Amino acid sequence: MAAVSKILKHAAVAVALIAATASLKARTTSESGADLPPSREALRRTAVALAEAGQVGRDAVRPQRIISLVPATTEMLFAMGAGNRIAGVSDYDRFPPEVSRLPKVGGLLDPNVERLISLKPDLVIVYDTQTDLKQQLDRARIPIFRYAHRGLPDITETMRSLGDRVGSKAEAEAAASRMESQLAAVRTRVAGRPRPATLLIFGRDPGALRHIDASGGLGFLHDVLELAGGRDVLGDLKQQSVDVSTEMVLRRAPEVILELHYGESLKTERLDDERNVWKALPSVPAVKNNRVYLLRGDEFVVPGPRIVMAAERFARTLHPEVYAR
Repeated sequence: MAAVSKILKHAAVAVALIAATASLKARTTSESGADLPPSREALRRTAVALAEAGQVGRDAVRPQRIISLVPATTEMLFAMGAGNRIAGVSDYDRFPPEVSRLPKVGGLLDPNVERLISLKPDLVIVYDTQTDLKQQLDRARIPIFRYAHRGLPDITETMRSLGDRVGSKAEAEAAASRMESQLAAVRTRVAGRPRPATLLIFGRDPGALRHIDASGGLGFLHDVLELAGGRDVLGDLKQQSVDVSTEMVLRRAPEVILELHYGESLKTERLDDERNVWKALPSVPAVKNNRVYLLRGDEFVVPGPRIVMAAERFARTLHPEVYAR
């Protein structure tokens, strides 16, 4: 449908050009059939028509009212200088601060379709899993960009693809290349260091070692952990998320435990209490050696430009001796 829309817009450009030329010729031909020089007013009207036609062509490849339901792509758009063209964001967008002033249109599981369409977008960025929403937007003839949640290399690949789609190819390329250079610098800095067996935890019940959700051997956070000089203790399990029991923690014997907390999920006054929960497993090397770390920050959950910050924080935590130099 997006391709058809683009064809129709290009056709509109052609029609406008033909109409402008025909109008000019009609106004500059005498009753006797002889061609006369065009008047100044005729030239002005033709210039306006051509400018309007050119604007249609630019809008066909450069959307002006973008709605992003994906916080990662919202951050990518701002990073490539296209933030001023965002007309709406998801309920879960928090960065950069400018998004607080933008209309909210729901999220992955609860998109507000009526609100979204009322904002008159010319491009909507959706999760590829939002099948129903994609069908509704297709029926409304609203172009979409499909986002898929994958590994670390796909973050910069997505940025380049998105930049090409919104007409900011050069800016997206520059931002993606800068990210890749920064990530490479982190990798280089920890190269050759011992790689501690690390349990990377996404969540658990507050105050207890129940319902532990941890990283397996797939996904961007697994990739970031490996880049930052850690060895994913569950890396042999080829899945993004693993439901971990305390027996599994004992069996895997991680040397480091990294526990991630997002948004306002963990208050400062609760940090020590939540860290002390792990003392229930005193034989685990990470607990025995006081290498249980609770890291707070949305950069861990948003696979966008700030993933560089996440990599640096992992590296500093795993290899403080390198960053102390």
